[in-house]
Amino acid sequence: MSSINRSKTKTPMPSQDPKERSRNFNEVALGYTKEDAINEARRCLNCKKPTCIEGCPVHVQIPSFIKHIVEEDFEGAIRVIKETNNLPAICGRVCPQEEQCEQRCVLARRGEPVGIGRLERFAADWEIKNGVKIPEKPSPKGKKVAIIGSGPAGLTCAGDLAKLGYEVTVFEAFHEPGGVLIYGIPEFRLPKAIVKQEVEFIEKLGAEVKTNMVMGQVLTIDDLLEKEGYDAVFIGTGAGLPKFLNIPGENYLGVYSANEFLTRINLMKAYNFPETDTPVKVGKKVAVVGGGNVAMDAARSALRMGAEEVHIIYRRSEEEMPARKEEVEHAKEEGIIFNFLTNPVRIIGDDNGWVKAIECIRMELGEPDASGRRRPVPMEGSEFEIEMDTVIMAIGTGPNPLLIRATEGIKLNKYGYIETDEDGRTSKEGVWAGGDIVTGAATVILAMGAGKKAAQSIHEYLQNK
Repeated sequence: MSSINRSKTKTPMPSQDPKERSRNFNEVALGYTKEDAINEARRCLNCKKPTCIEGCPVHVQIPSFIKHIVEEDFEGAIRVIKETNNLPAICGRVCPQEEQCEQRCVLARRGEPVGIGRLERFAADWEIKNGVKIPEKPSPKGKKVAIIGSGPAGLTCAGDLAKLGYEVTVFEAFHEPGGVLIYGIPEFRLPKAIVKQEVEFIEKLGAEVKTNMVMGQVLTIDDLLEKEGYDAVFIGTGAGLPKFLNIPGENYLGVYSANEFLTRINLMKAYNFPETDTPVKVGKKVAVVGGGNVAMDAARSALRMGAEEVHIIYRRSEEEMPARKEEVEHAKEEGIIFNFLTNPVRIIGDDNGWVKAIECIRMELGEPDASGRRRPVPMEGSEFEIEMDTVIMAIGTGPNPLLIRATEGIKLNKYGYIETDEDGRTSKEGVWAGGDIVTGAATVILAMGAGKKAAQSIHEYLQNK
């Protein structure tokens, strides 16, 4: 049998039927079978100069792990991945591979790239089913590192430092570890059991995870360094402070930030109310304002919570939407209605203070702005109303100032994010930072890349200290 697959298109990913999945929270993409994975892996050309690796923020040796899959050595495949990536089951599901490793694939010049993310997920899921192997623990370094935040940046930094023999403690504000992986990304895109297993792997490497620790209140960074005996601190608290449009009516009942809406559903399991303690009220007609992955997650979650009609309201055209193409396609398949070149100007409420409509204005695209996308410009006199009883704002997040306010000596930029050098070192001695608290809201894999760089820099610092 040939070890090469000449197909110009990816092996299709099995998935739930759109009508069925739009009313349940089970995972949409079902994953490759063994035959699917081998077939897709055979499309890889095993290039001498693998540019795909350059596109991976954590530098997974992609052709090597794919070659193991071709040879049906799935244990070898996951071993190669885990040399540089501690969270492969997560990355295989939520990374924007189409903008990173897959974009650099040679096959993309004449067809579709190799489904690198799908293959990574296959290898990671194979390991979960067949037992996770823990690498041998190195001899202890005798030094302690504190990680604040258990999102992708914090978990990556913790895992890498634990592998090197440091005593690592991860402090998490919520009652469950995982950060945005737990509270932000819905079950149908990233099952929480997968996140739990990945966190357990980090713990088995030697890291301790402490939950319900709101740092800045329970302990400060200075407490960690001066009283608790930590030799270095990494801040990976993310950017979880919701933004609003500051338009009239945002204080009406039935207006949510996407952060609150998704946290209630994902972390607090509002879809099981009253079996769980946290409710979330979703009306019959829901508007989600924004065009990113969070907007898609909120819209698709609202549908699964019982909404009859869900609209995405986005001020630019579909071409400018930052959401992953795959997520947009899934949303369309499920019946989400897209209102492009549309911007809210006010939310209208009833006599009891509940949302009853949203007033919007038509937009047209003008000259490019700082982001390189054409700036949306309002069309005078084009205002119109849409009846709505729930509005969810998914227009971005900012840095939560709680920890930073309690810390002196950390330089911030004009937007309130932490300034670091390329290795994540802050202006405060012994303190590093990475992920969304530095870059603003970005991707899981970029946050992991930042955690990885910081871990190496912390290691070098402590070796020389």
